[in-house]
Amino acid sequence: MFIAAAAAVLVTMALALFRALKGPSVYDRILAINAFGTLTVVLISVHGFMAGRPEFLDLALVYALINFIGTIAVTRFVTYAQMENPTDDNEPGEI
Repeated sequence: MFIAAAAAVLVTMALALFRALKGPSVYDRILAINAFGTLTVVLISVHGFMAGRPEFLDLALVYALINFIGTIAVTRFVTYAQMENPTDDNEPGEI
């Protein structure tokens, strides 16, 4: 049963990676990378249970914290970069 769960997580990780590469906007790509990191945490946990080593859960928790902090940092960086260099997609005279 854990092998089927690991296979399903790997397929979902491939789909998230595809979305990260082909995302229509930068925020979709950030969300896909965040989902990929969350699925990595799940995969580490499943592997720990399959191997009979529950201490892998500690590694998964640390990775989840790093993933969360990294996502917040990248989102703020992108937001501030867009505030400094806004793209002018509007026609002249439009708001």
